[in-house]
Amino acid sequence: MSGGARRPVAGAAAPTKAEARAAAQRERILAAARQCFIERGFHGASMASIAQTAGMSPGLMYRYFPSKNAIVLEIIARQLEHSRLRIRELRGSSDLPAAIIQSFRKWREGDPATMHGALFLETSAEGSRDAQIGAALRSADQQTRADLQSWFDADARKRTGQRVEQEREARLILLQCLMEGLAIRLIREPDIELEEIEPALRQLTDQLLGS
Repeated sequence: MSGGARRPVAGAAAPTKAEARAAAQRERILAAARQCFIERGFHGASMASIAQTAGMSPGLMYRYFPSKNAIVLEIIARQLEHSRLRIRELRGSSDLPAAIIQSFRKWREGDPATMHGALFLETSAEGSRDAQIGAALRSADQQTRADLQSWFDADARKRTGQRVEQEREARLILLQCLMEGLAIRLIREPDIELEEIEPALRQLTDQLLGS
């Protein structure tokens, strides 16, 4: 649910060859780290093993990321970017349940722009042990919650005469739990037929959004 390459800023100057090469190297390291973290966990994956997976020397890797924590923090930042993009896409969808199913289909197919469930669990566990990573995760969650709140507020304004203020925070939390829980469940049951759960998902999202 780590994110892919950062998108270029509109109107920004084209990167130089050196900048493009540096960006490619960082992506290579992040892809290798993601693989190692999924397969071995944070503590089982060393900087040396990440460098080996990336096919580069540890010395070269340290030029781009000074520590394993720096890699983890970048993965969290990428995931926040992806989460915000997905919220915008879901918000603009005319069929939210179908859009959610499509999102998880991409995840199951190994789309590198999505956060792998095992990696989600690793970051969550590490955040409980490492103050820096924990702070980054809380900040990302707050931003995600703010984006969802903006969505809910806009939706509430369309439904005149209905009051959702008191339940809004609970609905936001439950929507996040639903999305994160589905990602984790697909690790335990990778053969789940997503189309078969869509009717129940439709009922749940209708209730959460107050439709």
